[in-house]
Amino acid sequence: MAKIAYILLCHKDPEGIIAQAQRLTAAGDFISIHFDARAKREDYEKIRAALSANGSVTFAARRLKCGWGGWSLVDASLEAVKAAVEAFPRATHFYMLSGDCMPIKSAEYAHDFLDRADVDYIESFDFFTSDWIKTGIKAERLIYRHWFNERTQKWLFYGSLNLQERFGLTRQIPEDLAIQIGSQWWCLRRRTVEWVLDFCRKRPDVMRFFRTTWIPDETFFQTLVRHLVPEDEIRSRTLTFLMFTDYGMPVNFYNDQYDLLLSQDYLFARKISPEAKELKERLGALYTAEGVSFAISNEGRSLFRFLTGRGRIGRRFAPRFWETEASLGRERTLMIVTCKKWHVAKRVVDRLRQVTGQHAVEYLFNEEATPLPDLGGIQTTLEKRTRHRRALVRMLFDYWQTDRLVICIDPANIDLMQDFYNDRSTVRLLEIECEFTDDYLLGHARRVGLASDNSPQETLERLLPTIRYDVKFESDRMRDADFENFFRIRQSASVEDNTGPLAAFLGIPRDKAREIAETHYLFVD
Repeated sequence: MAKIAYILLCHKDPEGIIAQAQRLTAAGDFISIHFDARAKREDYEKIRAALSANGSVTFAARRLKCGWGGWSLVDASLEAVKAAVEAFPRATHFYMLSGDCMPIKSAEYAHDFLDRADVDYIESFDFFTSDWIKTGIKAERLIYRHWFNERTQKWLFYGSLNLQERFGLTRQIPEDLAIQIGSQWWCLRRRTVEWVLDFCRKRPDVMRFFRTTWIPDETFFQTLVRHLVPEDEIRSRTLTFLMFTDYGMPVNFYNDQYDLLLSQDYLFARKISPEAKELKERLGALYTAEGVSFAISNEGRSLFRFLTGRGRIGRRFAPRFWETEASLGRERTLMIVTCKKWHVAKRVVDRLRQVTGQHAVEYLFNEEATPLPDLGGIQTTLEKRTRHRRALVRMLFDYWQTDRLVICIDPANIDLMQDFYNDRSTVRLLEIECEFTDDYLLGHARRVGLASDNSPQETLERLLPTIRYDVKFESDRMRDADFENFFRIRQSASVEDNTGPLAAFLGIPRDKAREIAETHYLFVD
């Protein structure tokens, strides 16, 4: 009978990882865990301690810092695979999972399914002739070398790519390989995994090639398996059910989709929403259940295409995030800080982080360089962030697993504020009212391109009243909008006068709010 060694790549939620490992091993299977080295060490130690007595759990010998699109994800997978091969000699299959995956079939069903045919399950389509890649660079992934990460080092990534294109610095693809592409969520037999590891040892040229290939987790295993395994022993499909929107964003699954998931012809599903606690509990209990029969209808993707193609007004399912950007969540609180002097708002946000530990993001809709976690690409440009603003903010709530979030928005973006106020969540707004000298306003005019160092004095004198009025107009417009939960602190006010609005806005005790308000450098230019 099949015995599965799960290869789990994860970077957060230690409690969820512990529960996943205990659940999968309780049914007689094994698990090998790679926990991202970028994550907190105490989280990793917590996982190790909780699973130390479980002989069906092992860990990758090396923890690597992983980044989307880079070789590190393949390297981490290989480390976890090596650990599993050594630790679990009885494992017949190796199944790649992420921390967002959950079983949608019982272990009994999964074992029977794998016993039906002696094959590998891995998507592998011809890289050049298939239409698997919908957007972005294609051949450039392979023929050029990629040393930098497009998500975190965009300028270096595209600068390096442009230089290689300009000077014709292409490279040869290994002649004996037909490059394949497909999903990174595979299930391979033990013999296949051993062949892959042996190939890695014998072919350093191929390893060098893939180390500087862009997004190699979609090509490395897919190519090597096709190269090593007879075609009739490969099923070009994944056993993990996942869907993507037209924008390349993964679809989350929620509590009311239990029956839908069970009816799909897959063994696991991703991504399960962090909010779907009931769904996780039911799917967790399902894996160890016996005698469960499953009626496979497999309508998930066609149903999704139907709903997204027409827009949903029915009530078969709860609202989903493909509906007009989705609700942030009725139980969540979004706190918006707005100030024309961005550096002042940033200082306030930095202080409230220090004092309260609250998650906060600065001018994410105004500054492209604002640090954001990897959210699958939606965060990469200001255009995407603004177009999918509710989806973006919802994903930030999900990423940090919090129900309270602070963001900064420029006072000119009243449409953004209004859109968030139209959501079902609780929204609060804090205006920071500053004093503006003529020198500051002229500096602002130069920064936004209204003036330059060479502008005539008479032009500047005509411009100043307009800019000052514009600042006042933006403030008046917010007040005229009659936003609920609207608070204001002023540069001219005393610490005591600013403490009350801060405490109400953040929902914190007055002593904590006073600690923020009395920061002496908040309003310094």
